[in-house]
Amino acid sequence: MRGVRQVFKRDFKVYFLSPIAYIVISIFLILSGWFFFSTFFLFNQAEMRSFFSLLPILFAFIVPAVTMRLFSEELNTGSYELLLTLPVSVRDVVIGKFAAAVAFVGLMLVPTLSYGICISFYGDLDWGPVVGGYVGAVLLGAAFASVGLFASSLTRNQIIAFIIGMSVCFVLTLIDKMLFFLPESAVGVFQFLGADFHFQNISRGILDSRDIVYFLSVCFVALYGTYLVIQEKK
Repeated sequence: MRGVRQVFKRDFKVYFLSPIAYIVISIFLILSGWFFFSTFFLFNQAEMRSFFSLLPILFAFIVPAVTMRLFSEELNTGSYELLLTLPVSVRDVVIGKFAAAVAFVGLMLVPTLSYGICISFYGDLDWGPVVGGYVGAVLLGAAFASVGLFASSLTRNQIIAFIIGMSVCFVLTLIDKMLFFLPESAVGVFQFLGADFHFQNISRGILDSRDIVYFLSVCFVALYGTYLVIQEKK
């Protein structure tokens, strides 16, 4: 775990040495705050359902922007070779970078807790679905971060890595919205593949093992793919 901690500290610190982190956090908070409060005052209900229903779409765009540089930049500048001179394995590098991305996504969500606090002053907010929503948000962010990390390992170009990661995340988000195009026999399979389907289940305050296994499986598959790609490049 020492190697994982070294990579984690290095990459998490790098986020805040450039303006990208502050730009991404600002865009996320502006968009989420605008769309949430614009509908909140229309429906006048003490709940955060509209925020969590919007979150998968925002994450499909924001999280790949967070992860696009993790491997692409280092492969482009050659600093990845310097990283491998440290006493760390490829596995340590992949897990450390993934942990740094998830920690950044979690930090990005912290200011949104103020939404629930503000709503509680206007009405009786049920905190059960709110807590479930944030648990689901962390799992969703971890799954999308693993996909973005895999996309970043495929290319030296950060923009291409962003486009690949965003495309995959959007497909996972929207696939369960297109079930009416599919034959009835395939509906169950494609519904299970939809990230939004599992996230909305958790955001209702229901922790189903199938939803948790789904997100953990996405993380495992994407991180293992990243490991294989980086091992091949090494």
